[in-house]
Amino acid sequence: MSIASYSKFTNFKESIHALTDPTDQEELMTETFLLERDENKNLGIYYAPFEHVNEHEKIVIVGITPGLHQMKKSFETVWNNDNEEIGDEELLQKVKNHSSFEGPMRKNLITMLDELELHTHLYLDSSSELFGPASHLVQTTSVLPYPVFYKGKNFSGSTPNILKTEVLHRYALNHLPIELEKLNDPLIVPLGVNVTKVLMHLAEINLISANSIINGFPHPSGGNGHRHRQFAVNKEGMKETIRRYFG
Repeated sequence: MSIASYSKFTNFKESIHALTDPTDQEELMTETFLLERDENKNLGIYYAPFEHVNEHEKIVIVGITPGLHQMKKSFETVWNNDNEEIGDEELLQKVKNHSSFEGPMRKNLITMLDELELHTHLYLDSSSELFGPASHLVQTTSVLPYPVFYKGKNFSGSTPNILKTEVLHRYALNHLPIELEKLNDPLIVPLGVNVTKVLMHLAEINLISANSIINGFPHPSGGNGHRHRQFAVNKEGMKETIRRYFG
């Protein structure tokens, strides 16, 4: 059963439906949806409805934080379902399916997962099914659960350092370990070196297990010019982690 405690969504749902355009950045990045601001670090953390947790998954894909594009898609999904009689849990699941890693990076992510032959262990034709008919097998999440912006731009995870910045460190500690605790020892796919650093830190302080983390997976962004080389260098080691996990 999915986690049904959506107190933040309950608080923000009416404000989302009151938007005139859920894809307008100026409407989204306002005090209405601001969760926290650190002026000294030029950071702003805003609400987006990414609370859904799929407790039946076998794979957890972890990013740094939802970006503006994902934020817009999530708001648009809720906004477009204003008159549909579905519960909050189903609606938030729709948000995850429609918004998680949506855009060009999803294609790159699927290509790499297929090269690692993850889909064969899940009896799928392609990892693309994880974002469609096989979405029940995957939990998509982030080290920082809500959209974080640095100097008004998407936060990349590198500057400022998550582990050395109080507000970011706090969100990382208070979110991901609690979410993973609800799951049944899943295979963890960290998207990029910055995510991996945080996960290893959480493992070092015994908040999560390091045994099922796929080390060396690159961030799938098209802007990551090193991803092909990084993937090639770590490919066999990642495939071995997957084989070991599935026994």
